[in-house]
Amino acid sequence: MASSRQFKLAKESELRVEVGPDMPLRIRLFSGTAEIFGTELPPSNWLSISPRSKIAVFTWNGATIELDGVSEVEYVADETPMVSYVNVHAILDARRAQAKASHSNNVDSLQGPRVIVVGPTDSGKSSLCKMLLSWACKQGWKPTYVDLDIGQGYITIPGCIAATPVEMPIDAVEGIPLEMPIVYFYGHTSPTANGDLYKVFVKELARTLERQFSGNAEARAAGMVINTMGWVEGLGYELLLNAIDTFNCDVVLVLGQEKLCSMLKEVLKTKPKVDVVKLHKSGGIVMRNQKVRQKARSLKIREYFYGPINDLSPHSNIVNFSDISVYRIGGGPQAPRSALPIGAEPVADPTRVVAININRDLLHLVLAVSYAKEPDQIISSNVAGYIYVTDIDVVRKKITYLAPCPGELPSKLLIVGTLTWLEG
Repeated sequence: MASSRQFKLAKESELRVEVGPDMPLRIRLFSGTAEIFGTELPPSNWLSISPRSKIAVFTWNGATIELDGVSEVEYVADETPMVSYVNVHAILDARRAQAKASHSNNVDSLQGPRVIVVGPTDSGKSSLCKMLLSWACKQGWKPTYVDLDIGQGYITIPGCIAATPVEMPIDAVEGIPLEMPIVYFYGHTSPTANGDLYKVFVKELARTLERQFSGNAEARAAGMVINTMGWVEGLGYELLLNAIDTFNCDVVLVLGQEKLCSMLKEVLKTKPKVDVVKLHKSGGIVMRNQKVRQKARSLKIREYFYGPINDLSPHSNIVNFSDISVYRIGGGPQAPRSALPIGAEPVADPTRVVAININRDLLHLVLAVSYAKEPDQIISSNVAGYIYVTDIDVVRKKITYLAPCPGELPSKLLIVGTLTWLEG
């Protein structure tokens, strides 16, 4: 075990740390003030940072940071884009205040800023989102965080489109506090599996949030911060434009890609109220290959059941095949071939909800538990949570599954996609 060591940071510099794959690392603020992704470190308290985490401890005025444990990479950087990020925050803050004032003055109520953070894979999108959210919370706002990144899944698990109000700066260890998340289970980690369904869920989520904002002036003024996928070409680019439009975004922050920025400026110039702003990505960004990204997904699912620092105890339960119904969204032809024009091929219906037979194909899959009462409500209903199928006894017609808490499932309707996990 490496002994504890200290790093003295000059003002506006940061300590960048990559934690190894096996052991957590402890960190504490020895003196001065510092923050991790916009959340201030408490003085003198040791924090455990989970394995494979990558963090940047930034100080505005100078600090001494102490580390204890093994890390793969640790160094101090004095060139960071933080000043430009905090300048963006100041502009957003002024817009929130303006929106709030317009509401209390009974003039035409303005909406608060709707910020969408875009950029290629590994450009620091989720880190910037956390900073903007945490800084807004420090000013007393309760912005809404929207996560459209099905590949990683920062609000619950990968394969989901989700949103949650953020009322406190985001905890460096625990992550985003979940009070009342709205979650739609897309069920795949790439939009190519069903691009039309992805759009449908984006629309459902936007509609739900608009309803909430219409009855909550405070949330409307606080606005939203939207995280997106790192796929910014082809279908990925199309889905990006669709999200900007669907959520009625007025600030587009482009991280680290000139080409994407100029493309968006060109296509959005007809919308005078949309600001497209290019920002530099942090020099601490680490490019991850497919294997590392897959591992991060797996860890995210594990975290859902066991907690970020293994502090939760999930429950194993058994249920009869007859007590549940499992559905897949998408697939099945829209019309029989006989009803189509000559030579036309039947097209799979991307939003068709199909009941599936329960068999061993479900082993090691993560299923979502829907709040829907009937199958035709599945697409418009958000999910209560997830279970992980650990065993299927076809002879006795029983499923063994892992759930985050004991007791009966809140619903008998389960949704399956292609999200697998090998516990280990």
